[in-house]
Amino acid sequence: MSLLEIRVLGDPVLRQETTPVPQVTPELQRLIDDMFETMHAAKGVGLAAPQVGRTERVAVVEVDGAQHVLINPEIVEREGTLKWEEGCLSIPEIYGDVTRSARVVVRATGRDGQPVEIEGTELLGVCMQHEIDHLHGKLFIDHLSFLKRQKALAQWEKEKVNYPGLVRVVSPDDPDDDPEHDDERM
Repeated sequence: MSLLEIRVLGDPVLRQETTPVPQVTPELQRLIDDMFETMHAAKGVGLAAPQVGRTERVAVVEVDGAQHVLINPEIVEREGTLKWEEGCLSIPEIYGDVTRSARVVVRATGRDGQPVEIEGTELLGVCMQHEIDHLHGKLFIDHLSFLKRQKALAQWEKEKVNYPGLVRVVSPDDPDDDPEHDDERM
């Protein structure tokens, strides 16, 4: 396994629609392993392929120790609403309250190529919605009000100088400099 570079806001790959995965291959399984390793090193709970510069429709999520692989995911049920403070591994240090469905059911292909159906509430539900948005070129800041989005973008303008080439390099030895937001970085 290897750590991948995380693309940050401004990289066009984050705004692209991803391509459906026709079949699970050994190469795709290696990508999934690398995505989990990268997500862990970055202290995140979810990661989508565009965040590591790839265009496949695949995301990984880990909440409460349960790992989920989402290949070609789609939300097939939604219920209620909740507000959750979200952050994103591709927009470091920026957080905002996002209103999402309180409960979702996601249908996808799992790591083994078999169909899976995952029900998610609270953090798992929010994380799956966040990662599926990434697969469609949408970021959590797109859900913010105009004023909150402008404030977040102004803050990002100051932060992005820390990410030359619009790339964030992570290491398993990186300190968790913001443990308060551990469950919000996706």
